[in-house]
Amino acid sequence: MTMARPSDTKARIQEVARELFLRQGVTNTSLRQISERLGITKPALYYHFDSREALLRSVIQPLTDDLEAFAAARRPGPPEDLLADYFDLAWQHRDVLMMIVADLSILSELDLVGRMLSWRETLVTLLIGPTAPQRARIHATVAVGGLSDCIVEYAQLPAEDVKKAAVEAALAALHAGS
Repeated sequence: MTMARPSDTKARIQEVARELFLRQGVTNTSLRQISERLGITKPALYYHFDSREALLRSVIQPLTDDLEAFAAARRPGPPEDLLADYFDLAWQHRDVLMMIVADLSILSELDLVGRMLSWRETLVTLLIGPTAPQRARIHATVAVGGLSDCIVEYAQLPAEDVKKAAVEAALAALHAGS
């Protein structure tokens, strides 16, 4: 019998937690349910994550890391490229986005509200520049927000179908503010 490496167990815990958080909601999922589903004891789960918040944070961390990197690395360029690339990034994390939208208290619980707003502001500024008038900023905010909403709302559809329509709609909202 081969023993699972701690990283394998940790990854399995995160996978099951993500699945249960998405299906039942974060607040309705207990560490007991996660440990039972995995066939491990609660103390074994606590060996890897010292709290439900630590587990939740670890499930969301890849999204926040990718958003941080995306916002830091991007430079102004064609809006269609920025929106398409943002779509691709968000689509990779659609299950986590769906989990957050289903329970917005997660943002407060993990102190992410300010960071999420900052990332959105960075995307808006990249799309229209730092001195754009308020009307253009509002349209750019709708473009980014609407694109994000499409990822959650149409997550079960093929990515390319959603991407094409969502990027077109985001560009239309963006250009309506010009």
